[in-house]
Amino acid sequence: MSWPGHIKDVGGIRRQFHHVIDIVPTILEATGIPQPEMVNGIKQSPIEGVSMVYTWDRANSNAPTQHTTQYFEMLANRAIYHEGWVACTTPVTLPWQPSSAPAPDVITGYKWELYNVQEDPTQFDDLAAKMPEKVKEMQALFDSEAKKYNVLPLDNTTLPRWNTPRPSLTAGQTVFNYSGELTGVPASAAPSILNKSYTITAEVEIPKGGAEGMIVTEGGRFGGYGLFLSKGVAGIRAGKPVFLYNLLNLKRTIWSGPELGAGKHTIVFDFKSDGPGLGKGGTGVLSVDGKEVDRKSIEHGTPITFPEDETFDIGQDTRTGVAMIEYRYDPPFKFTGKVNKLTFKLEPETKAVTEPRAELAPMAAPEPDPIEAPKGTKQGANGEKR
Repeated sequence: MSWPGHIKDVGGIRRQFHHVIDIVPTILEATGIPQPEMVNGIKQSPIEGVSMVYTWDRANSNAPTQHTTQYFEMLANRAIYHEGWVACTTPVTLPWQPSSAPAPDVITGYKWELYNVQEDPTQFDDLAAKMPEKVKEMQALFDSEAKKYNVLPLDNTTLPRWNTPRPSLTAGQTVFNYSGELTGVPASAAPSILNKSYTITAEVEIPKGGAEGMIVTEGGRFGGYGLFLSKGVAGIRAGKPVFLYNLLNLKRTIWSGPELGAGKHTIVFDFKSDGPGLGKGGTGVLSVDGKEVDRKSIEHGTPITFPEDETFDIGQDTRTGVAMIEYRYDPPFKFTGKVNKLTFKLEPETKAVTEPRAELAPMAAPEPDPIEAPKGTKQGANGEKR
């Protein structure tokens, strides 16, 4: 921690146990601001952390911690700190090892470890086998803290937990109609094209001299899609209708058509999924004014979600772009024509009877960003390395 003029022991080291929830209480005490009891008419829950201001004085460098107990829990992996001891469960799966094995019993299926972190801060010496009664004591304390802080019920499911239906503005809706510009819509309020067949229809108006820009998009550099009119380079390949599907920044598939002239046009992208289940591929057809202009198939689709920090936008792209090299553009890439009507028609999502996890076949490395080309390479005019 640093606060010039206030923390005198610059560079001093403290070993008291503390947690990220202690930051706000520290700031409030340091600034003399009381915790608000009401905010905009809403009663506030008490802040559960402990101020660290007492540790600033060098005389208190070895004082006992005032944060004596802290629980931890994520996907039923548990830990409890109390007065210099840590008891924790051993994770049953490793994040870097894909597994389709069923989750163990959430209560009895986990091994517990025990460490005296006052003497063993690196948690090297597991004392659980030597001190079973201490383990039981710490387990009981975890249960008490879990009840107190609304951790229960424990849930160690992963994909089912992620996919559990939640309150949504779009649940059950299959047709979405829009007009004009709309930005910053979270995924929970946007039409989801994942794991299903769908049709996107854009009725646009192009001014004299042509147009460019994003018609509709969700996602960005690390996954998503975009329907837009191309920017082109020096007037070449500008104003072409493009649908780009970005599979997790691993592969981009592009459908494109001829440049659109002035006037009203209807652009349709129709996608037919290969079947039920997560991450299935399918065939997409891009049509303009009732005429098919491009048809391609993709082997895989995005199985779970587009990036959480991206949004659904109409008329511009407010975050990162879905294109990388071909048809690259710079956000916000505002549409210079007019979106008279935009329609999403979604088919019901069909789920496989048993699908433990989505699998992607081996793929090439993610496409390089031309502004981050590896050393020793040069980018040609068309993006090729030489």
